Amino acid sequence: MDISPIRSKLRDKVRALSRPELYGPAVREVEARETQMSWVFLTGSRVYKLKKPNKRPFLDFGTIERRRFFCEEELRLNRRLAAETYLRVRPLRRLPDGDYSIGASGRIVDWLVEMKQLPHESMMDELIDAGRLSQGPVLAVSDRLASFYAQIPGEISQGRLYMSHLLDEQRINRALLQRAELGLALESADLLARTDARLEESLPEMETRIAAGLIVEGHGDLRPEHVWLGEPLQIIDCLEFSRRMRILDPYDEANYLGMECEVIGAGWVRQHLLDALKSRFGHEPSERLLSSYGAFRALLRARLSIAHLLERRVRRPEKWRPLALRYLQRAERELARSRPSATRKSSRPRAAV
Repeated sequence: MDISPIRSKLRDKVRALSRPELYGPAVREVEARETQMSWVFLTGSRVYKLKKPNKRPFLDFGTIERRRFFCEEELRLNRRLAAETYLRVRPLRRLPDGDYSIGASGRIVDWLVEMKQLPHESMMDELIDAGRLSQGPVLAVSDRLASFYAQIPGEISQGRLYMSHLLDEQRINRALLQRAELGLALESADLLARTDARLEESLPEMETRIAAGLIVEGHGDLRPEHVWLGEPLQIIDCLEFSRRMRILDPYDEANYLGMECEVIGAGWVRQHLLDALKSRFGHEPSERLLSSYGAFRALLRARLSIAHLLERRVRRPEKWRPLALRYLQRAERELARSRPSATRKSSRPRAAV
């Protein structure tokens, strides 16, 4: 398939959405940011997100209908934890004279997610980097997440998707991290083997948790850069394109957020997250299972980091190998966290769907 016309159309849309006049007289400047799967346009008070027409094994934004569907999914899913931020889905239209407009008359050529623009200095990662993250906001995040998970019905019928997803992704971790041309085969070999073994040991406990309805449809990409600590607290950028990736153990997701905070210098956050979850959600897993979750997530982040070097156009190539190595070191620490511990029994099954 010739993709050059698709790229040309995308460039036209990006060019149009980068012009302040598209948004009305109140907008004087637009900052356009490219991500792996979208273009984001910041106007000062609003953010407009345009999905790239990508089609990959794990997502399909290839048609305008698919992009509209996933814009609507992004709105629906993110309103669970960021209702104040996610406003609506808007049509991008092409006028008869060839110009573009948002929401006026004209032929619909794409779809946008419209959001409030949040002050960046209140993002959790920015506060950690500045040394300004305090206990109060962390307790608020911990309580909000614990309440969120406690209110979601259990996914007994879909819970096995979670376990199969972890094992499938671990196989992909191995395949990519062991590619000789990426230069991490030696550093990752032993870590991969020990994480495989830890996951294998943890399968019976995972099965028990699935049967008890402890697997839920969570956020799917819970990192410090997706937590805004202003008023009201907003947890943004839920992973919209794959329900399979959102089906998970709440302790896996909270532990992952804590691990990511630790990577950037706030190791004290993780225990607050886990303590709140234990208090509100209950059903605490064993240390061995938490260690399995942490090591798997660290290897996944190492893989996603080094995979940037395989892109057709690599942005900041000097960044990715050191970052991948940092996550391999983190996987080592996660494996070391485990200590002998009996599997904690769930006191009661949760409601299932």
